[in-house]
Amino acid sequence: MEIKIYKIKGSRRFSNYWWASLIFIGGVGFFFVGLTSYSNGKLNYLFNIEDILFIPQGAIMTFYGMTGILISTFLWYTIIFDVGSGYNEFNKDTGLVTIFRFGFPGNNRVLKLKYKVQDIAAVKISIQDGLSPKREIYLRMKDKRQIPLTKVDEPIPINDIERQAREIALFLNINVEGN
Repeated sequence: MEIKIYKIKGSRRFSNYWWASLIFIGGVGFFFVGLTSYSNGKLNYLFNIEDILFIPQGAIMTFYGMTGILISTFLWYTIIFDVGSGYNEFNKDTGLVTIFRFGFPGNNRVLKLKYKVQDIAAVKISIQDGLSPKREIYLRMKDKRQIPLTKVDEPIPINDIERQAREIALFLNINVEGN
């Protein structure tokens, strides 16, 4: 049985946990200060917000706080449902390549695409350096479609991208091509 599987990490990454927590704490802080300015109260002995008027500063802080809380809720939602995780399976026995990913809950929660190995022309590596670098692997089909295989994440080291593309190409007995 000849099967090669590559796991894809979804949104359960340290950076997402970090940003979801930080944005939530900041949002709650802004929201609480905005509401406290409405009642002209004191937050505690360290922070005196009596000088903050509800209109316009307090209202804006309340708005920013609610926005931060909503954004962090969305980030936690993607983390809980592990959006983007899945695997790429290359099966020589059945002659199929399966690309499996999880999405948001609903009718299209599971994305499962199957392609015949004989329809694949090459494995393509795309590397773009610069301000927002991209390092991706694609399956280039004979009908010129390009199916992405790598995760959307921080850039993978070039030698890892090249190694993985070479392994896939050798396993499927097809060529590797660049940009």
